Amino acid sequence: MGEMYKQNWKKKDSVTEMMSIFRTSADFTQFDAKTEEVKYWISYFRTLVDVSTLHDNILKPMHTVPWKNLEELKQILPIEGMIITMDTDVMKEKVLDGFIMIALSEYGSPCLLVQAKVNKAREVTLPEVEFTVVGPKEAFVESIESNINMIRKRIPIQELRIRLLKLGKISKTKIAVVYIEGIANDENVKTVWQRINDIEMDQINDSSYVSQMISDNNHSPFPQMLDTERPDRVAAILSEGKVAVIVDGSPHVLIAPTTLVEFFSSFEDYFSNWLLASFFRIIRLFAVAFSIFATPIYVATMNYHYELIPSDMLNTLITSRREVPLTPLLEALFLELTIELLREAGARLPTKVGQTIGIVGGIVIGTASVEAGLTSNILLIIVALAALASFTTPVYKMGNTIRLIRFPFLFFAEMFGLLGIVLCFSFITAHLLRLTSLGRPFLEPIYPPRLHDLKDAIIRFPFSMMTKRPQALRTEHPDRMNPKNSQKNKEVDE
Repeated sequence: MGEMYKQNWKKKDSVTEMMSIFRTSADFTQFDAKTEEVKYWISYFRTLVDVSTLHDNILKPMHTVPWKNLEELKQILPIEGMIITMDTDVMKEKVLDGFIMIALSEYGSPCLLVQAKVNKAREVTLPEVEFTVVGPKEAFVESIESNINMIRKRIPIQELRIRLLKLGKISKTKIAVVYIEGIANDENVKTVWQRINDIEMDQINDSSYVSQMISDNNHSPFPQMLDTERPDRVAAILSEGKVAVIVDGSPHVLIAPTTLVEFFSSFEDYFSNWLLASFFRIIRLFAVAFSIFATPIYVATMNYHYELIPSDMLNTLITSRREVPLTPLLEALFLELTIELLREAGARLPTKVGQTIGIVGGIVIGTASVEAGLTSNILLIIVALAALASFTTPVYKMGNTIRLIRFPFLFFAEMFGLLGIVLCFSFITAHLLRLTSLGRPFLEPIYPPRLHDLKDAIIRFPFSMMTKRPQALRTEHPDRMNPKNSQKNKEVDE
């Protein structure tokens, strides 16, 4: 059966065979008509074709202006991108892409292919994952043409380059590689283009498929490509010298190369004063650290390090755990898994029901577990705060990574105490040191240390001090602004 599939897949059909296959689909339409000079046949998929374009821009001129052959017909139709061809592969590709096939015989060849594709796309809406209080309120949609339009509006220069290709033997998904020529490093562009071209897959449904297949390390829980739904963020990062990948059918755009610190910076940081933006970044990083280490430190302390607990607090801990039959690890796992279940239930259910499940479920289960003596009220507070802190991560995929790596820390804390937490942290740090994004260090500018790039890492310096593009990108033009002018206008920038 597999060999037969391969043979049919590679077989080049004749026009007659192609039309016979098309007719097996209920939405395929073919009819013949006649003008004063010639009889013709029109074939198309009505679910892919704009009916108003067919009637107003194709049929009406065909019956009002005389013509005798396809060349003359091509001249009178007010539509761009028409093709006269005898190649059945081209016919098949174009008809399945919303073209109308016009021939002078029922199974005629050559034929005239006229573009009449219907464009049905979701309207541009507010960002849902990366919503900001201040700043633009546009988000990408599932149409690649609309997404490119939103980027071009923000970068109206001739150096903006867009390279298109199609991937997927079945889906034929359009993919665009976007960069600014003269700024982006050619090596980065070639790497992205080559890796995408090397993908061999039947179906490409979303940008996440591409991200998983072209990342440097597919086995790492850390995302090595930044995905965003904000056109303003893509425009800003392209101007830094990075490369964007747009996938038709996906409302998220991939950006590479990227670094770890970018996953903890919100684009809203650039719409605020640099002091406020730096403060919120530090809060975010502290929240992530608390989310990862709070519960493991509790488990390690309760198992091995009672002496580290102040005597006043020790009495409270002993009282809260006096009737709890579970070990600190099982107690922590029970609450952590409960939080994860509530998260998943809230995400999968309809919006209004999901909010109710998250609030009511958390209150009811938390209160009942403490009253039943399954968990201590102190650990319940710690786990709730850790879950709340994990929501401060601006990028959703990195938030999922933070949720995952808490569990290895818990098990190491159970086995070795605080030493186990240090060991687990060492393993993750070693992994991050080896991790790359398009061959660039993932921990840059922390390691290798680049003092200039630290101006927009943990702390965001004023715009007047960020006069150059990131050094790690090796851009062709590193200067972003004139340092002398930035000093003159310092009070305006800040």
